[in-house]
Amino acid sequence: MKVTFPLSLKISLWLLLNFVLLGGAGVAALVSQGGFGWAALIRGPAGERLMPLTQSVMAEVGAAEAAQRSPILASFGERYGARFYLFDHGGYALAGEPVTLPESVLERLRSPQPPRGGPRPGFGPGPGPDLAPGPGRGPEDRPGPRSGPPDRSPDEGRVRFYVHTSSPDLDGHWLGVRTRLFGPGRPLPVTLVVRAPSSWVLFRLLDFQVWLIAAGTVFAFSVLFWLPLVHGITRALQRLTAATEQIAEGKFETRVATGRRDELGHLGESINSMAARLDSLVNGQKRFLGDVAHELGSPLGRLQVAIEILESRSDPGLASHVSDVREEVQQMTALVHELLTFTKAGLRPRTAELESIDLRKLVDELIAREAGTARIAVAVAPDVRVRADGPLLARAVGNLVRNAVRYAGDHEPIVIDARVDGDRVLLSVDDHGPGVPPEALSRLGEPFYRPEAARTRETGGVGLGLAIVRSAVAACGGEVHFANRSPQGFRAELRLLAG
Repeated sequence: MKVTFPLSLKISLWLLLNFVLLGGAGVAALVSQGGFGWAALIRGPAGERLMPLTQSVMAEVGAAEAAQRSPILASFGERYGARFYLFDHGGYALAGEPVTLPESVLERLRSPQPPRGGPRPGFGPGPGPDLAPGPGRGPEDRPGPRSGPPDRSPDEGRVRFYVHTSSPDLDGHWLGVRTRLFGPGRPLPVTLVVRAPSSWVLFRLLDFQVWLIAAGTVFAFSVLFWLPLVHGITRALQRLTAATEQIAEGKFETRVATGRRDELGHLGESINSMAARLDSLVNGQKRFLGDVAHELGSPLGRLQVAIEILESRSDPGLASHVSDVREEVQQMTALVHELLTFTKAGLRPRTAELESIDLRKLVDELIAREAGTARIAVAVAPDVRVRADGPLLARAVGNLVRNAVRYAGDHEPIVIDARVDGDRVLLSVDDHGPGVPPEALSRLGEPFYRPEAARTRETGGVGLGLAIVRSAVAACGGEVHFANRSPQGFRAELRLLAG
């Protein structure tokens, strides 16, 4: 399939579009609020949010006696987590706790207009004169107001300044707003100075909750913008992963949806083609093995009859040789029988009808036939039933019991346990034998595979026992898991459909 819209191009374009939208929104928001940086924001429209707070503070301060003005500013400071001060334009403190202003703040305070571009060179943070009210420094020592009606400054409430200082004792954000103090006498031009110790407090003073909500909205929009693409890719990858895992377990009938027109869709079609090819090859191999095993059955049967005749008529000195031939023929017969069983289990129709089986009864019958003198403990409740093909399930469980007796018969007991887990029944066969090498666990169930420790005629078969177990259980709609037990032993667990 030709890829018409590559996944890399799709993700790149989507990412670029998202960045363009976010960048454009951020630039537009900053420009609309006066520019970049705190100073520009304070002087721009964003600084207008200080005016309601300034008016509220000045209304309470103007209505109070002089002695009550500092406590009023302190109460506002506690409310907002900041420090409030009131100065006249000559730098005299009118209200607020005693403070030594940094030189850069003092310069802005005395300037009729805030200097453009920040403080002039040479004016940095540092201690300024003590502006606490006192003899020679309070409002009573200022030059008296001119007679006549008060001048109204067109900059009242519009002239604002911002200074950031980093001195050890007075670090933080300093804000100043030109306003007027109305009282019993003539209105007095003053500057309300606010010191915010952190950026978060400055956000509160400027009432930037709207900005935070806007930022959260942009973030949520970004997530929702990307969610369809990311969800589509991850969902497709999950389906591909699940399909490949099932194919790796031998379920070659597994297929994945191929509606996508990108690399993932192309990968899905490749996986489907691979599964179909593997299904054809494996089933063809099994049919071939079954045909060969079936054809070998007749000559092997004739060989066994001929050996019996030869044994009865041969010279006694040839008895040992005849016995060796008989043993070889028996091994060949066992191999052919295992091959027939394996192919029948693997070629069983996937839509075969399953029946409800009494699991305890089946286990008891198998133990009576396969256990011999080995001690086997059974922990299967009488009411546990599974849905399976009876002969195939009996063959699978019988092989597991026979393996446990063969490899761990001297390490008793062997335990057969069953428990219900939702719509599944977990049937396990545990022994206390030596187990298998850890690196061999993943290959158990492969046709003709045996761990090195089992590659002898005396202790091992032909390597089809566990392969038959896996094929038989798969034909019943179940799964098989093999694991070593701690500190020693081996466990074979069948996950069967509850009946």
